[in-house]
Amino acid sequence: MQRSETNSENLERERERERQCGVCTVLLLYCVWRAAMATGGERVPVELCKGINGLDKVVLREGRAASAEVYLYGAHVTSWKNDHGEELLFVSSKAIFKPPKAIRGGIPICFPQFSNHGSLEAHGFARNRFWSIDTDPPPFPTNSTSKAFIDLILKPSEDDAQKWPHSYEFRLRVTLSPAGDLMLTSRIRNTNSDGKPFSFTFAYHTYFSVSDISEVRVEGLETLDYLDNLQNKERFTEQGDALTFESEVDKIYLSTPTKIAILDHEKKRTFVLRKDGLPDAVVWNPWDKKAKSLVDFGDDEYKHMLCVEAAAIEKPITLKPGEEWKGRLELCAVPSSYCSGQLDPEKVLQNA
Repeated sequence: MQRSETNSENLERERERERQCGVCTVLLLYCVWRAAMATGGERVPVELCKGINGLDKVVLREGRAASAEVYLYGAHVTSWKNDHGEELLFVSSKAIFKPPKAIRGGIPICFPQFSNHGSLEAHGFARNRFWSIDTDPPPFPTNSTSKAFIDLILKPSEDDAQKWPHSYEFRLRVTLSPAGDLMLTSRIRNTNSDGKPFSFTFAYHTYFSVSDISEVRVEGLETLDYLDNLQNKERFTEQGDALTFESEVDKIYLSTPTKIAILDHEKKRTFVLRKDGLPDAVVWNPWDKKAKSLVDFGDDEYKHMLCVEAAAIEKPITLKPGEEWKGRLELCAVPSSYCSGQLDPEKVLQNA
């Protein structure tokens, strides 16, 4: 029995090595072609390279110093830098870049289940699967002229099909615009041949880098209903003019606007989220006690991050065979405005 298990493990390891070689070859050819599109003097817009622990990643570049990094493992955006080279996303110094562990920080993709809202593993399986390059995606309507984008695709494995018995195609495009904005567009199609629909919940679990969580305000969610995950998902209505933070928070805001602003007083920076197809928004910070219980999270790192997640949770998305859902997130970072020492979020939300 022990010999059989060892042989099986060796076979699986060899298959994974062959799969990785195939992925690397396709990626290399694709990125060489994309790099050839850049004219003389331009920064190469798309580059394949090795990341932490030898995992494949794609680097997108625009302008002087704007960039984004996307790991093929989990289709996981782990870096987004502005034109000054400043990092805008938070990734824990203790993040474990080793499958099957999900990467702590950046923008994990939660599919087909958000958190524990179902019978699957927390946040589903998309964030800890190896995605493939999509070299021939279907037509993709876009107003962006950027060459800095990557198309990825995920299809169910045999193991996934046992846990979640549905056939699907999950296509993701990550784009860095000429202005340095970051855009993620997901397209999920039901390819079941048995005529059955399926339902799922979804989130872009975005970790923003902030100077000091006590100096951060979130605008756009005031007066809305939310489910408090710290109180058994009980429903409440938000009070006050803005969200500020002085303890652990884990809330799902419902029927949210298409724009939300995160205002960082110390850095004089405002993040603006624009979203389509994603009616809900999750706000999460573990604070000190929970941070210490997370093995892949520094004890004091909660002070320098905030998750604000575009999501579809309260009402799961249901697709019949052949139907497709699209969920889009656009992130930009702009200088904050001041008025009597306070940030002016309404100007940001109206003009951004």
